[in-house]
Amino acid sequence: MAAPRRAGGGAMTGLTTHVLDTTHGRPAAGVALTLYHEGEAVFRGATNEDGRCPGLMNETELRKGRYRIEFSVAAYFRAQGIVLPEPPFLDVVAIDFGVAEPAGHYHVPLLVSPFGYSTYRGS
Repeated sequence: MAAPRRAGGGAMTGLTTHVLDTTHGRPAAGVALTLYHEGEAVFRGATNEDGRCPGLMNETELRKGRYRIEFSVAAYFRAQGIVLPEPPFLDVVAIDFGVAEPAGHYHVPLLVSPFGYSTYRGS
């Protein structure tokens, strides 16, 4: 299988994410996230109107090792007008994953509702 391509034709490398709000059936805009590498915060940002965080790939050099992305989902759902219990069932969704090939492309999508989520290594 060929590597994903960037808009100029080169192979895509790095880390991307895409957050989808399964309650409303749309991209989740404004989800705050923090990326950690080996326990150290290396990026903080938020998803755009398409539920993506383009700065994640542009500002973060992918290195071999263990990563974690923390998504602040309770704050997002509250901002959407959803009344959550206190404490919320899901407050921060943390996804731990490993990067074995820094020259590769790692896509970590999150499909989320106030009471459940799913993730996988995408393309």
